[in-house]
Amino acid sequence: MLEHNPENYQQQLAEKEQLTLQQFAAFGFEQLDVFPSPWQHYRMRAEFKAWHQDNQVHYAMFRSDKSRQVYTLESYAPGSPAMQRIMPRLREALNTDDILRHKLFQVDFLTTSTGECLVTLIYHRQLDEIWQMHALRLAAQLDVQVVGRSRKQKRILDRDYVLEQFPVGGETYVYQQLEGSFTQPNAHVCRHMLEWTAQYSRSWGGDLLELYCGNGNFTLPLSRNFSRVLATEVAKPSIQSALYNCERNGITNIEFVRMSSEDMSGALNRVRSYERLKHLDLDIYNFSTVFVDPPRAGLDPLTLTLLQRFDNIIYISCNPDTLRENLQVLDRSHRVTHMALFDQFPFTEHRECGVILRKR
Repeated sequence: MLEHNPENYQQQLAEKEQLTLQQFAAFGFEQLDVFPSPWQHYRMRAEFKAWHQDNQVHYAMFRSDKSRQVYTLESYAPGSPAMQRIMPRLREALNTDDILRHKLFQVDFLTTSTGECLVTLIYHRQLDEIWQMHALRLAAQLDVQVVGRSRKQKRILDRDYVLEQFPVGGETYVYQQLEGSFTQPNAHVCRHMLEWTAQYSRSWGGDLLELYCGNGNFTLPLSRNFSRVLATEVAKPSIQSALYNCERNGITNIEFVRMSSEDMSGALNRVRSYERLKHLDLDIYNFSTVFVDPPRAGLDPLTLTLLQRFDNIIYISCNPDTLRENLQVLDRSHRVTHMALFDQFPFTEHRECGVILRKR
C-alpha cells in the first residue's frame, strides 16, 4: 500500500505510467492511454472483518504488511458514496441488536454508482427464523438489500444482487451484479475500460470471441460492434447474470457458453467435441476479433496459440508481469497498436492494463 495522500496522487499515477512505459517499451505501441481514478469514494465493493470489543462491533481490516495486524476504522475513504452513507448507520444498528451482532464474523458491501447497496452479514453460527426477522427489519430501516451467510447456508431476504448502470457510446447498459461473484471494483475506471475497448473495435466488423466473460461486463457494449458474439465463462452464477443482462438490455446477438478457455480452444481447433456446444454450429462464425480478460496467471499456452489466429486481439490484464510474458509470444504474429493504464486501485502498486493488437 502506497501513502494514501490525495496531494500525491498525480505523482503516484505518473510513476505507474513511467513503469508501464518501461516494462512494455519493447513492443513499440503508438500511445499509452492513462485513465486516472478519483482519489476517494471509488470502490463499489469492500469486505471488513467484524471486530468485537466491549460488547460492540467495529469494522476492521488487516494491515497489508507481514504482521497481519488488525486495525479498526470509523470510516473508509475509498468506499463509494452509498457505502459512506450506510456504514455508520449499519454499525449503529448492529450495536443495538444482539441477534444480528452475535457471532458476526464479516461484513461485505456491494454498491453501485446509482446508490444501491447490498450488505452481506457472515456468521460463525447458523441463521434461523429469528435472525431473519431482525434482518428484515434492518433492511427496511436502512433501505438496503441484506444477505446472511454462514457455513453451507445462505439466506436471501429479497434479492442477492444490485443493478449497476454504465453509459457507453451513447447507450446505457444495466448490469445485474451478483453477491459473491466478481464485478469490477471501481465503477469510474470501469466506464473508461468499456469506452476504450468499444472505441478501438468499432470499425472491425465480423464476429467476436470472448474468453472469461464474467457477467457480460465487456460483452454487452462490444456486441454492438460485431455481427455475432460467442462468449465463455466457467462460473455458473456469472453465466446466469450474463443471460439476465442480455435480456434486460435487449441484446440478441450473444451466445454464452459455460466452458473454460482451454476447452473452447480445443473445440475451435476441432481437437474434440463438447456436449455444451452441440446446439451451436461453430462454422457459421466469422471471427475477426478475440477479447480476453484472464486471471492473474495470464493465458495458458493453448489459448495463446488460439489467439494468434485472429486479426484483432483485445487483452485486459490485472497483472502486468504475466501480460508481458504473453505479449512476448503474441508479438510474433501481432503488433501492439494501443495500450492503456487503468488505475483501478489508487494508492496501491496495482496496475490494470489494456492492449490492442492487430495482425502483422
